[in-house]
Amino acid sequence: MFIFKLTYLHSIDEIEKYIPAHLAYLQEHYDMGHFIASGRQVPCVGGGILCRASSREAAEAILQEDPFYIHKLAEYEVIEFVPSKYANGFEVFI
Repeated sequence: MFIFKLTYLHSIDEIEKYIPAHLAYLQEHYDMGHFIASGRQVPCVGGGILCRASSREAAEAILQEDPFYIHKLAEYEVIEFVPSKYANGFEVFI
C-alpha cells in the first residue's frame, strides 16, 4: 500500500485549470481498484492519495499518469507501508 503526498508547486488558480483532468485520472484508478481514498490537504497546499499497487514501480507508474505530475504542477512523496493493524472491513483494501 502506498500514500502519495502531493505538494503544489503553483498557485491554486493554476492548479484549478487541471482539476477536471485530475478528477478523471482519479476516477479511472478508483474504477481499476488502485485508489482507496483521496483528498486535499488542509490548508490547501496539496493533497493525498491512498493507493493499492503490487510494487513501488507500479505505484510510481500510476502516479506518473496524473495530470498534476505530467504538467509539473506538484511534487510527490511516495510512502510505502504494510498495514499491520486496521479497522474491521478495511481488509478488502489490502
